Amino acid sequence: MLLRTATHPLVPRADALRSAARPAVRWGLGHALPKTVMRAAARRGDLHARLIVTSSTSSDVPVDLFDEIRASGPLHRSRYAYVTATLPVVREVLANPDVRAGVDLGTGAGPLGRIGRWAHETTPMGPLTPPSLLVTEPPDHTRMRKLVTRVFSVKAVQRLRERTEQIADKLLGDLARQSAGGRPVDLVEAYCALLPVTVIAEILGVPDSERHTVLEFGTAAAPSLDLGLSWRRFRTVEGALSSFEAWLVDHIESKRRRPGDDLLSQMVAARDDDGVALTDKELVATAGLVLAAGFETTVNLLSNGIALLHEHPEQLAALRTDPGLWSNAVEEVLRLDPPVLLTGRTVVRDTEVAGVPVPRGAVVTTLLAGANRDPDVFADPHRFDVSRENAADHVSFSAGRHFCLGAALARMEGQVGLQRIVERYPDLRLEPGAARRDTRILRGYQVLPARLG
Repeated sequence: MLLRTATHPLVPRADALRSAARPAVRWGLGHALPKTVMRAAARRGDLHARLIVTSSTSSDVPVDLFDEIRASGPLHRSRYAYVTATLPVVREVLANPDVRAGVDLGTGAGPLGRIGRWAHETTPMGPLTPPSLLVTEPPDHTRMRKLVTRVFSVKAVQRLRERTEQIADKLLGDLARQSAGGRPVDLVEAYCALLPVTVIAEILGVPDSERHTVLEFGTAAAPSLDLGLSWRRFRTVEGALSSFEAWLVDHIESKRRRPGDDLLSQMVAARDDDGVALTDKELVATAGLVLAAGFETTVNLLSNGIALLHEHPEQLAALRTDPGLWSNAVEEVLRLDPPVLLTGRTVVRDTEVAGVPVPRGAVVTTLLAGANRDPDVFADPHRFDVSRENAADHVSFSAGRHFCLGAALARMEGQVGLQRIVERYPDLRLEPGAARRDTRILRGYQVLPARLG
């Protein structure tokens, strides 16, 4: 009975122990257990498990596995999930109202679910934490998305194009100084990352002095989308997310005190048709997602694009002959080497996908990168072709109600960023030492050394 008395000296210690236990439980249910289960299933030949294990240990797109999964039918049923690499079926899943975004690990029914929910009470805000737009469904998703859609419209993005070109030109000038004497430069650090983070920081009113802080937060938190993190990596990611959340709270409060003409100031002041504003939690979640996603995917697009053009000089020559192909070239980069490999969904009501009954509670994995190489949609799908007529039919920005809010911005930055660097440094060549990021779902380069020529 003494332990239940609030003044007993052991009570704070017990509370501290419970608080310390929560991250361990989150890691165990969300990473250690799934990793062990998937490795065992992969050894038994399970296609979905093989995909998960392969994509976490290889820097190459697992195209052979995509083909195997596609050959097994439009919707393959594995031991723990349904999975598809067929483009029309991916679109069907992403548009299905009976299928919601996200996958809950350890928060279902029963005793394990209760433990999981208890552990997740202290989860720091992240891209897969409600009320993030990535895992929120209508009507809240519709309401929140409407309040930030205007700034990402095609018309609004075109107004940003001139400013993006100015930023790109300045960064390319800085590259020349860094490479003086023929020294190699890391294009990811000095260009691919700085271009999109500068653009999105200006959109959200982040001061120049704090942009590197945002870049560091985003880079550290990127693995939060992945499954099977080590305990040390998990704690690093959660620490970065907690720091990012605290920074966002302060940044939003500064916009309340001194609003400007940036998107975040508009979000703070915005009201829907019924006069309802975003809650503080929704503001933090939405601002964090826009800020992180605003550069995390685009840095991958730029680095993947530079590498593909370097590997295919005949395609680069075609772009120099016909600059009108640049827009389509960006679509082809997105199709062949997308910034996001896959996305997971959970069935909330018994439904049917591709004629296959799928029960409530089932997990469906849509392989965006696999769908982008569907041979029934794309002729010679593994070939990089900047003049491909239907290159834009990819699903690299997802589809349905969760179609990427910043797709128009990413496309514009991709075109400006790639075209500008090719025109400024026509003799640029990549050097040995390029390395992919070790994230599983986000695909891009960690290091891309080059000499400018």
